[in-house]
Amino acid sequence: MDETNEPKTTTMAETNNYMIWKAEEPDGETTYHIELNNVTLHFFEEEWKELVDLLHSLK
Repeated sequence: MDETNEPKTTTMAETNNYMIWKAEEPDGETTYHIELNNVTLHFFEEEWKELVDLLHSLK
């Protein structure tokens, strides 16, 4: 199998029930994923930045 077509994944944060990870795709796109039990949310870079800004505004 050609591993160059596989994304490079990195766990960013993790608890017993939740995980946030990112995938660096072979085409150069980075996607972000939030796993909440049996639900996974997928974000492109621009969407992720907007979500992070939104969460920071909760302070």
